[in-house]
Amino acid sequence: MTRPLTAAQRRLIEAADPGTGRLKGTEAQLTALVRRGLAFRHPRPPHDHFLTPAGHRAREAAAEPPEPSEPQAPPSTGGVFTARAGGEPVPPAAEGPARTREVRSAWQGMLELRRMTNPDASTGRPCAWERTHLVQAAALALEAAGHRPAGADGEEGYRVRETPQPDAVAVYGPDAATLRACAETLEGAGWQAGEYTEPRTRRRYVLASPRRV
Repeated sequence: MTRPLTAAQRRLIEAADPGTGRLKGTEAQLTALVRRGLAFRHPRPPHDHFLTPAGHRAREAAAEPPEPSEPQAPPSTGGVFTARAGGEPVPPAAEGPARTREVRSAWQGMLELRRMTNPDASTGRPCAWERTHLVQAAALALEAAGHRPAGADGEEGYRVRETPQPDAVAVYGPDAATLRACAETLEGAGWQAGEYTEPRTRRRYVLASPRRV
Protein backbone atom coordinates (compact mmCIF):
# COMPACT_ATOMS: atom_id res chain seq x y z
CA MET A 1 0.00 0.00 0.00
CA THR A 2 1.33 3.45 -0.88
CA ARG A 3 2.24 5.56 2.13
CA PRO A 4 0.07 8.67 2.60
CA LEU A 5 1.62 12.05 1.94
CA THR A 6 3.24 13.84 4.82
CA ALA A 7 1.96 17.28 5.81
CA ALA A 8 5.11 18.87 4.35
CA GLN A 9 4.64 17.04 1.05
CA ARG A 10 1.00 18.13 0.85
CA ARG A 11 2.02 21.76 1.43
CA LEU A 12 4.69 21.50 -1.26
CA ILE A 13 2.23 20.09 -3.81
CA GLU A 14 -0.48 22.60 -2.95
CA ALA A 15 2.03 25.46 -3.41
CA ALA A 16 3.03 24.32 -6.91
CA ASP A 17 2.51 26.82 -9.71
CA PRO A 18 -1.13 26.39 -10.85
CA GLY A 19 -0.22 26.75 -14.52
CA THR A 20 3.03 24.84 -14.94
CA GLY A 21 3.12 22.64 -11.85
CA ARG A 22 6.59 23.97 -10.96
CA LEU A 23 7.65 23.07 -7.44
CA LYS A 24 9.80 24.85 -4.88
CA GLY A 25 11.41 23.10 -1.95
CA THR A 26 14.58 21.60 -0.60
CA GLU A 27 16.47 19.02 -2.65
CA ALA A 28 15.47 16.30 -0.18
CA GLN A 29 11.79 17.23 -0.35
CA LEU A 30 11.77 17.32 -4.14
CA THR A 31 13.69 14.05 -4.41
CA ALA A 32 11.13 12.38 -2.16
CA LEU A 33 8.31 13.50 -4.45
CA VAL A 34 10.22 12.20 -7.48
CA ARG A 35 10.61 8.79 -5.82
CA ARG A 36 6.86 8.64 -5.27
CA GLY A 37 6.13 9.49 -8.90
CA LEU A 38 4.52 12.82 -8.00
CA ALA A 39 7.24 15.03 -9.50
CA PHE A 40 9.96 14.92 -12.14
CA ARG A 41 13.23 16.81 -12.57
CA HIS A 42 13.46 18.74 -15.83
CA PRO A 43 16.38 17.43 -17.91
CA ARG A 44 17.51 20.89 -18.99
CA PRO A 45 19.04 23.61 -16.78
CA PRO A 46 18.09 24.98 -14.33
CA HIS A 47 16.68 21.48 -13.67
CA ASP A 48 13.52 22.65 -11.95
CA HIS A 49 11.02 20.14 -10.59
CA PHE A 50 7.43 19.84 -11.84
CA LEU A 51 4.35 17.84 -10.91
CA THR A 52 3.68 14.64 -12.86
CA PRO A 53 0.07 13.72 -13.79
CA ALA A 54 -0.11 11.85 -10.47
CA GLY A 55 1.12 14.97 -8.68
CA HIS A 56 -1.51 17.12 -10.36
CA ARG A 57 -4.17 14.66 -9.24
CA ALA A 58 -2.82 14.66 -5.69
CA ARG A 59 -2.99 18.46 -5.60
CA GLU A 60 -6.55 18.48 -6.91
CA ALA A 61 -7.58 15.87 -4.36
CA ALA A 62 -6.12 17.97 -1.57
CA ALA A 63 -7.84 21.14 -2.74
CA GLU A 64 -11.22 19.65 -3.64
CA PRO A 65 -13.73 19.47 -0.76
CA PRO A 66 -15.71 16.23 -0.48
CA GLU A 67 -19.20 16.26 -1.99
CA PRO A 68 -21.69 16.40 0.89
CA SER A 69 -24.08 13.89 -0.67
CA GLU A 70 -21.49 11.15 -1.17
CA PRO A 71 -19.67 9.10 1.52
CA GLN A 72 -15.91 9.35 1.41
CA ALA A 73 -14.03 6.24 0.36
CA PRO A 74 -11.12 5.12 2.57
CA PRO A 75 -7.76 6.30 1.21
CA SER A 76 -5.92 3.45 -0.51
CA THR A 77 -3.56 5.04 -3.02
CA GLY A 78 -2.17 8.09 -1.25
CA GLY A 79 -3.74 10.32 -3.92
CA VAL A 80 -1.79 8.73 -6.77
CA PHE A 81 -3.94 8.32 -9.85
CA THR A 82 -3.81 5.05 -11.80
CA ALA A 83 -5.42 4.73 -15.22
CA ARG A 84 -7.50 1.60 -15.80
CA ALA A 85 -5.79 -0.91 -18.07
CA GLY A 86 -8.83 -3.20 -17.95
CA GLY A 87 -9.56 -6.37 -16.00
CA GLU A 88 -8.23 -5.12 -12.65
CA PRO A 89 -9.25 -7.38 -9.76
CA VAL A 90 -10.15 -4.35 -7.64
CA PRO A 91 -11.98 -1.42 -9.28
CA PRO A 92 -10.92 2.16 -8.44
CA ALA A 93 -12.43 3.67 -5.32
CA ALA A 94 -13.90 6.57 -7.29
CA GLU A 95 -16.62 5.89 -9.84
CA GLY A 96 -19.08 7.89 -11.91
CA PRO A 97 -18.56 11.68 -11.94
CA ALA A 98 -15.72 11.49 -9.41
CA ARG A 99 -13.76 9.09 -11.61
CA THR A 100 -14.46 11.27 -14.65
CA ARG A 101 -12.94 14.25 -12.85
CA GLU A 102 -9.89 12.19 -11.86
CA VAL A 103 -9.31 11.03 -15.43
CA ARG A 104 -9.78 14.51 -16.89
CA SER A 105 -7.34 16.01 -14.40
CA ALA A 106 -4.76 13.26 -15.06
CA TRP A 107 -5.00 13.75 -18.83
CA GLN A 108 -4.57 17.52 -18.52
CA GLY A 109 -1.54 16.89 -16.33
CA MET A 110 -0.15 14.56 -18.96
CA LEU A 111 -0.53 17.18 -21.68
CA GLU A 112 1.26 19.68 -19.46
CA LEU A 113 4.01 17.15 -18.85
CA ARG A 114 4.40 16.75 -22.61
CA ARG A 115 4.58 20.50 -23.07
CA MET A 116 7.23 20.87 -20.40
CA THR A 117 9.47 17.94 -21.39
CA ASN A 118 9.23 17.52 -25.16
CA PRO A 119 12.05 19.53 -26.80
CA ASP A 120 9.59 21.33 -29.10
CA ALA A 121 6.94 21.71 -26.35
CA SER A 122 4.58 19.53 -28.39
CA THR A 123 1.49 18.20 -26.63
CA GLY A 124 0.58 15.96 -29.57
CA ARG A 125 3.41 13.49 -29.05
CA PRO A 126 4.10 11.20 -26.04
CA CYS A 127 6.87 12.32 -23.70
CA ALA A 128 9.67 10.39 -22.00
CA TRP A 129 7.51 9.51 -18.99
CA GLU A 130 4.97 7.82 -21.23
CA ARG A 131 7.70 5.82 -22.98
CA THR A 132 8.73 4.32 -19.65
CA HIS A 133 5.14 3.73 -18.48
CA LEU A 134 3.60 2.39 -21.68
CA VAL A 135 0.61 0.54 -20.27
CA GLN A 136 -0.42 3.39 -17.97
CA ALA A 137 0.07 6.00 -20.69
CA ALA A 138 -1.99 4.12 -23.29
CA ALA A 139 -4.68 3.29 -20.73
CA LEU A 140 -4.93 6.95 -19.71
CA ALA A 141 -5.36 8.05 -23.34
CA LEU A 142 -8.15 5.50 -23.82
CA GLU A 143 -9.94 6.18 -20.55
CA ALA A 144 -9.71 9.95 -21.04
CA ALA A 145 -11.36 9.55 -24.46
CA GLY A 146 -14.32 7.78 -22.87
CA HIS A 147 -13.54 4.16 -23.76
CA ARG A 148 -14.79 1.60 -21.25
CA PRO A 149 -12.19 -0.69 -19.65
CA ALA A 150 -12.94 -4.36 -19.15
CA GLY A 151 -14.18 -5.32 -15.71
CA ALA A 152 -12.87 -8.08 -13.48
CA ASP A 153 -16.26 -9.79 -13.64
CA GLY A 154 -16.06 -10.28 -17.39
CA GLU A 155 -17.61 -6.93 -18.32
CA GLU A 156 -16.59 -6.19 -21.89
CA GLY A 157 -14.16 -3.38 -22.66
CA TYR A 158 -10.56 -2.68 -23.62
CA ARG A 159 -7.53 -4.34 -22.02
CA VAL A 160 -4.04 -2.82 -22.33
CA ARG A 161 -1.20 -5.29 -21.89
CA GLU A 162 2.60 -5.36 -22.09
CA THR A 163 4.27 -7.03 -25.06
CA PRO A 164 7.73 -8.55 -25.64
CA GLN A 165 8.56 -5.39 -27.58
CA PRO A 166 10.11 -2.79 -25.27
CA ASP A 167 8.32 0.15 -26.88
CA ALA A 168 4.83 -1.21 -27.61
CA VAL A 169 1.65 -2.31 -25.88
CA ALA A 170 -1.18 -4.55 -27.05
CA VAL A 171 -4.80 -3.46 -26.76
CA TYR A 172 -7.51 -6.13 -26.82
CA GLY A 173 -11.22 -5.57 -27.23
CA PRO A 174 -14.46 -7.56 -27.45
CA ASP A 175 -15.09 -6.76 -31.10
CA ALA A 176 -13.69 -5.16 -34.23
CA ALA A 177 -15.48 -1.86 -33.64
CA THR A 178 -13.88 -1.46 -30.21
CA LEU A 179 -10.41 -2.20 -31.57
CA ARG A 180 -10.84 0.24 -34.42
CA ALA A 181 -12.05 2.98 -32.06
CA CYS A 182 -9.15 2.37 -29.66
CA ALA A 183 -6.64 2.54 -32.52
CA GLU A 184 -8.12 5.85 -33.70
CA THR A 185 -7.96 7.30 -30.18
CA LEU A 186 -4.33 6.29 -29.69
CA GLU A 187 -3.34 7.69 -33.09
CA GLY A 188 -5.02 10.97 -32.14
CA ALA A 189 -3.06 10.95 -28.86
CA GLY A 190 0.29 10.66 -30.64
CA TRP A 191 0.72 6.88 -30.91
CA GLN A 192 1.34 4.66 -33.91
CA ALA A 193 -1.33 1.96 -33.94
CA GLY A 194 -2.20 -0.93 -36.19
CA GLU A 195 -4.37 -4.04 -36.00
CA TYR A 196 -2.81 -7.50 -36.06
CA THR A 197 -3.79 -11.14 -35.53
CA GLU A 198 -2.12 -13.50 -33.07
CA PRO A 199 -0.82 -16.47 -35.12
CA ARG A 200 -1.87 -19.20 -32.70
CA THR A 201 -5.14 -17.91 -31.25
CA ARG A 202 -6.25 -15.83 -34.28
CA ARG A 203 -7.24 -13.17 -31.79
CA ARG A 204 -7.22 -9.63 -33.14
CA TYR A 205 -5.47 -6.84 -31.23
CA VAL A 206 -4.04 -3.36 -31.65
CA LEU A 207 -0.28 -2.91 -31.37
CA ALA A 208 0.58 0.64 -30.35
CA SER A 209 3.82 2.51 -29.70
CA PRO A 210 4.53 6.19 -28.92
CA ARG A 211 5.30 8.25 -32.00
CA ARG A 212 8.71 9.92 -31.88
CA VAL A 213 8.30 12.55 -34.62
